[in-house]
Amino acid sequence: MSTPPEVSYERALELLDKKLRELEDGQLSLDDSLKAYEEAKGYLKLCHERLDAARSRIEVRGEAAAPTAAEADAPF
Repeated sequence: MSTPPEVSYERALELLDKKLRELEDGQLSLDDSLKAYEEAKGYLKLCHERLDAARSRIEVRGEAAAPTAAEADAPF
């Protein structure tokens, strides 16, 4: 299953939760369980990608705002 890239983090998390509940319920056939597992794996991957992207943006902005050692030691 390929997860559409336009799915938001929040939506992917909701869909992941839904698939996990279906798997935990134990009412799926083996084929449906395997399909649900693959879909859940795709949603989990998307969640990780979205979190990594957000973390990178925060780290880059934090580094840009933080003064370098030379700047911190420079007189006014």
